[in-house]
Formats: sequence, structure tokens, C-alpha cells
Amino acid sequence: MASSQDVHVRICGQEIIKYDLEIKALIQNMEQMAKEQDRETDKQAILSETESHRRQNLSNQTAWRKANLACKLSIDNLEKDQLLNGGDSTVRQRKATKESLVQTSGDITESLMSISRMMAQSVSQIEETIGTLATSSRTVLETDEEFKSMTGTIHLGRKLISKYNRRELTDKLLIFLAVALFLATVLYILKKRLFPFI
Repeated sequence: MASSQDVHVRICGQEIIKYDLEIKALIQNMEQMAKEQDRETDKQAILSETESHRRQNLSNQTAWRKANLACKLSIDNLEKDQLLNGGDSTVRQRKATKESLVQTSGDITESLMSISRMMAQSVSQIEETIGTLATSSRTVLETDEEFKSMTGTIHLGRKLISKYNRRELTDKLLIFLAVALFLATVLYILKKRLFPFI
């Protein structure tokens, strides 16, 4: 029974290490996303979220180390008690020791599984955060593209308006010259008809 518990404890330890590595990789991904952000507010929000996840990961590691240390101390104390208490009641003590080892092993296994669940939750939270950040980045990029196209349209509109303003000025100048030529012609004709001798 104790050997199956040992296997279970090892499996939990391996899962914890796997989750720890995944969390560290996801935290690095979040830091990279923060560096790629254009706006300082987005960058700071991502960095604060990353720091929160890093602190949670450190507390998980501390809890795991404490559980391991408690396990080792418990096993050491049981072995010490076994060595110091020899004699007639060794069979009874072995039975009690085995029961306490099984109980301790079960407690440690439960503690490790709890830490493993906490780390799995941290991994899922980080994945959700990264998904949200990716969506936000995509939205920002789409908005940036829209602004660029609007800027191009506004620039084209400005060119057309300045072109029409120049044409309006040219048209006014031509109309003024045409009216001046017409008036000069009318004055010339009147002068020749009314004052033919001049």
C-alpha cells in the first residue's frame, strides 16, 4: 500500500513540476506581449498581471517545498522513533508506524494534489489572460488599420478641396477678365458710335 502511495506522490510531484514549467513559459509569453504593446497603459496592465501570476507561482512553489519538507521531517521522525524504541513491542510499533506512514503519505499526497490543482488553475488563468491580451492586440491592430485608411481618405479629401479652391480662384479670375474685356469692348463701341471724331 505504501509503495502505491509513493508512486502516487511521485506522479503528483512530476505534475507539479510540469505545471510549474508551463506557468513559467506562459509568464515569459506575457512579458513578451507586454514589450510588444504600443500604449504604456496596456504595457503596465500586462506587466502587473504578469507580476501577480509570478507571485502566485512563487507561493505555490513555497507551499510545495513546505509540504516536501514536512514529509521528510515526518519520515525522519518516524524512523528515529523506530530506531530508539526497540524491544518487546516492536510488532505493535511497526504496525502503528506503518499506519502512521500510510496516514502521513496520504496527507502529503493530498497536499501535493492540492498544490497541483492550484497550479493547474494558475495555468488556466494565465492562458485566459493571454487569450484576452491577444484579442485586445488584434482589436488595436484593426483599429490602427482603420485609422490609417481614414487618414488616407482625409488626406485625399484635403487634396481635392485645395484643388477645387484653386479652380474656383481661377474661374473667378477668368470671369473678371471676361467682364473687363466685355466692358472694354462696349466702351470702345460706344466711343466709336457716339464720338466718331475722337
